[in-house]
Amino acid sequence: MSTTDETRTAPDPGEIVAVIRRILAENGRDYVWMYAVAAVFLIAIAATTAFYAWLMRDIVDELLYKQRFDLIAFICGAIIVAFTIRGLATYGQAVVLARIGNNLVARYQRRIFDHLMKLGIDFFNDNRSGHLAAQINQNVNGIRDLLGMTLTSIARDGVSLVGLVAVMVIQDPLLSLVILVFGPPLIYAVNYLMRRLRRITRESVEINSRLIGAMQEAVQGIAIVKAFTMEDQLSRKMSALVDSAEERANKIARVSERVSPIAEVLAGFAIAGVIGYAGYMAAYYNQPPGGVVAFITALLLAYDPARRLARVQVGLERSLVNARMIYEILDREPRQGDVPGAADLAVGAGEVRFDNVSFAYSRDLPVLTRVGFVAAAGRTTAIVGASGAGKTTLVALLQRFYDLDGGRISIDGQDIAAVTKNSLRRSIAYVSQQPYLFEGTIRDNIRYGRADASDAEVEAAARFAQADGFIREQMRGYETPVGENGASLSGGQRQRISIARAILRNAPILLLDEATSALDNESEARVQEALATVMKGRTTIVIAHRLSTVIGADHIVVLEQGRVVEQGTHRVLMADAHGVYARYHRMQGDPGLDLVDDVIEHKAATGSRT
Repeated sequence: MSTTDETRTAPDPGEIVAVIRRILAENGRDYVWMYAVAAVFLIAIAATTAFYAWLMRDIVDELLYKQRFDLIAFICGAIIVAFTIRGLATYGQAVVLARIGNNLVARYQRRIFDHLMKLGIDFFNDNRSGHLAAQINQNVNGIRDLLGMTLTSIARDGVSLVGLVAVMVIQDPLLSLVILVFGPPLIYAVNYLMRRLRRITRESVEINSRLIGAMQEAVQGIAIVKAFTMEDQLSRKMSALVDSAEERANKIARVSERVSPIAEVLAGFAIAGVIGYAGYMAAYYNQPPGGVVAFITALLLAYDPARRLARVQVGLERSLVNARMIYEILDREPRQGDVPGAADLAVGAGEVRFDNVSFAYSRDLPVLTRVGFVAAAGRTTAIVGASGAGKTTLVALLQRFYDLDGGRISIDGQDIAAVTKNSLRRSIAYVSQQPYLFEGTIRDNIRYGRADASDAEVEAAARFAQADGFIREQMRGYETPVGENGASLSGGQRQRISIARAILRNAPILLLDEATSALDNESEARVQEALATVMKGRTTIVIAHRLSTVIGADHIVVLEQGRVVEQGTHRVLMADAHGVYARYHRMQGDPGLDLVDDVIEHKAATGSRT
């Protein structure tokens, strides 16, 4: 890695402390007593470790060298007590830290999901769902690990090391000073490796997120994969991602594990030097072996916590990367917040007005230009046009999925930009072009239209949507799990459940975006009849490619290249043989349209309302 890369990726030295402080500020008050209990257990483990080393001097000098056999019961009892305390403390700290960690993960999972629900559609357009889900699942554990490793490294390893160093200093101050000389080289080596590890770890997290996301998408789209014989193409793509992930994982292993040989070499020199010194003192000065044995025991016991402390920064670096990526999501502000003092939308008659609306997803590609029309209260307004004309974008703007670049949309004279989004969307029932079902049963998915609806209301909505019949034919009826995105149901069945969900919402404004596109002719006829009943008294905006589904609308708006080029009733628009709408009529060549034309002409002649 270049020096430039190292400089760019190396954060402020206090960044780990800053992230830990933020986590503690957000969660510490709820866990302070549990962490205190865990710290007591960890300190008890550290104390027993130091006690073992201290006891070695009495075992060697008093029990073995001086043959003080009267101390056998006392020493054996002390050992049993120490091991009992250590065993109970080990169990206690493991259970307490696991409970804290699991609760932290659950808390952040809920928090991330709640925050994602507040972000706008633009965020999800920029982030693939599979990649986002995989990234969250990988990174959320970093919050837990960051706190857990910090506590254990301080309360267990740090206290153990301090206690064992104290034992060594008491036994031989001069030798202890020599041993401590080996610490600075180890610290320098660890810091050098950390600068290299940080960038590789982030790359590894991102590649693994892409890998898991790609696998998830391949499974979800398996029907398309099979239909287009994409198996080999996707296998090659996945193989490349797997190779990249493997290469990064190997690189992380090479870099992070370099701590071990450095620590082992330094420890080897230190232990060999102590043993040599002990042998020299015993041979030439006839020094009792107990103090040296206690010193060597303390040194050997200190090796493990010292090695863990040397490696803890490796784990902290990984957890820091995970935690930062979680906070990158949590710190992302929603772009479409409610304006200060926004009031709830109060829908009366339900008139929807578009005044010179302009919008572009990017500045270079305008989608809508000065679009203006009125969807009359309680009437049906149809929007037609070629693909890419901006029809679905109009529906998205009405629901404030995006903010306008120009113009105004109002409902009963209230600018939707000045009301709360929640009240706006509660006033709208939406049936999308692509029906989406969620985890749960058929009943659950219909009830998403209105959470407080009774079972009877759910089933009534299903009957209106012509869905009750096939639902009751399922093995478990309304309690049938729908599978992933309704995989166990046909496209037409999913669409009818989606329509039932919109019917149940009982909102004054109804948006139908190709609502019957997935239905066969017979099902479409039944659903259109049901929708005709539901649409009565509601302001309905219908988007459709097939003119047979909108031909009886009260008002038709024709879009072309993001502009309103024609509007009026079917009869008025057909009167202009050279108009865009008439051209669409001829291009579709549906013989059913001519029959509908005749019916409309007959109703117009007899004064009936279409």
